[in-house]
Amino acid sequence: MKEIGEALREQRENIGITIEEAALDLKLKESQIEAIESGDKEAFPDVFYLKYFIRDYSKYLGLNYEDMIDEFNEFLFDYTSKISIEDIKKARKQVKNTSEEKRVASPYTIEHRRKYNIPKWIIYIFVGILVLGVFFIVVQKISDAGSNHAGENIIK
Repeated sequence: MKEIGEALREQRENIGITIEEAALDLKLKESQIEAIESGDKEAFPDVFYLKYFIRDYSKYLGLNYEDMIDEFNEFLFDYTSKISIEDIKKARKQVKNTSEEKRVASPYTIEHRRKYNIPKWIIYIFVGILVLGVFFIVVQKISDAGSNHAGENIIK
């Protein structure tokens, strides 16, 4: 990360732009520009914002922003790959031990549970009987209507 910041600082100084000008043009705080140039990842609450700041700052300075993003991705991979397997196992155990109520779930991962545990085949049979009942009622109405019209013709 320090190498990225140094490259950005050197390019800014070569062009003759001050931190204040860069911050004003990029609509960033001067402290954010200084943090990027010093390689202070901790000054940013989210690495994704930092990544986009580096991209925009690189474009602004006329550097190849894709190379800078690639270098940042490599830094991020190196930084995150230093987590030991034992720490990952401990974190997994902690997650398993937490109660379901405390667990924050994404709407995409929520398991929806039915209130009544009725087997699907019973529901299918009920729907089938309901459809047959409606069918017989309709047939009965049609036959009653047909017989009433036939009786009217005989009376007249």
